[in-house]
Amino acid sequence: GVGPSDASPDEGVVEDLPLIDEKAVEQLAEGLISHYLPDLQRSKSALQELTQNQVVLLETLEQEISKFKECNSIVDINALFSEAKHYHNKLVNIRNDMMMLHEKTSKLKVSGINT
Repeated sequence: GVGPSDASPDEGVVEDLPLIDEKAVEQLAEGLISHYLPDLQRSKSALQELTQNQVVLLETLEQEISKFKECNSIVDINALFSEAKHYHNKLVNIRNDMMMLHEKTSKLKVSGINT
């Protein structure tokens, strides 16, 4: 036989519900939307403004970073030039030393031939 456990749990529920007034539901939904919508729209515009400001900030930061990179490369170039100047001075000193040694050896050769 069919026992009480075989009956559907939803059986009889539909009959117990009162008739739903669709117009009332629509009005309640509109009331709910009109209550929350202005705040949501304000939040949306505030978020859009915030996002635009973040984009501007990111672009500005990228420009500043590129300026710092340029400054670093300028510092590197300055270091290179000062190093080049240092080695140039060393070469000039070596050249002078070699010319002086050449003069001395030439004098020695001349004095050696004369004696």
